[in-house]
Amino acid sequence: MKTLGRWLKYGLLGILGLFTLWQLWLLCWVLLWGWVNPGTTRFMEIRLAELREKKPDAQLKQQWVPYERISVHLKRAIIAAEDAKFVDHEGFDWDGIQKAMEKNQKKGRFVAGGSTISQQLAKNLFLTPNKSYFRKAEEAIITLMLENLWSKERIFEVYLNVIEWGNGVFGAEAAARHYYNIGAAQLGPEQAARLAGMVPNPRYYDRNRGAPGLGRKTGIILGRMPGAEIP
Repeated sequence: MKTLGRWLKYGLLGILGLFTLWQLWLLCWVLLWGWVNPGTTRFMEIRLAELREKKPDAQLKQQWVPYERISVHLKRAIIAAEDAKFVDHEGFDWDGIQKAMEKNQKKGRFVAGGSTISQQLAKNLFLTPNKSYFRKAEEAIITLMLENLWSKERIFEVYLNVIEWGNGVFGAEAAARHYYNIGAAQLGPEQAARLAGMVPNPRYYDRNRGAPGLGRKTGIILGRMPGAEIP
């Protein structure tokens, strides 16, 4: 029994050590990307692999643009659509999380996460689209790193440049060119609101650009944009 207990102890210490090393590895990337723009993300790698299963030479559409070269209308639209409390919270919208938990309990499965922009960025940079409570826990740890080591403007800048906006389309510049043949700086209010409405399900809306639900969401977001506070 003593031998078994000792091996269990060593096993637990080993697991704890690996977990700590993993968090340190993530922390190093967060520190680096606070100053250097990410060349790719975990989500981009996953989507590119999926595209190359059908077309081996497939490439993603993505072009980094600095924060000041992204339309203020798009910034307001994203805040209005995804995270109205972004500039005030410390990474988590507790009211949103509670509502998501209630919705999950009602459905009997994981259908909503109540994610903030910071949480969405954490997921996009390092994790997978799979929904699980373990992934949400890891997402929370990375979110705390981002919120404590980056400014709100840096979080929002990276988010706008790396989120998925269509089939193989990532970031505001690629999205503006893909849907409107203009740069991200030139997006008007209605165009911005429509792009913001696509964020929760971008590949679906890429295939169904005239979806009635998207039109309704665009109108709602337009109405909220004047009150959206951006970093």
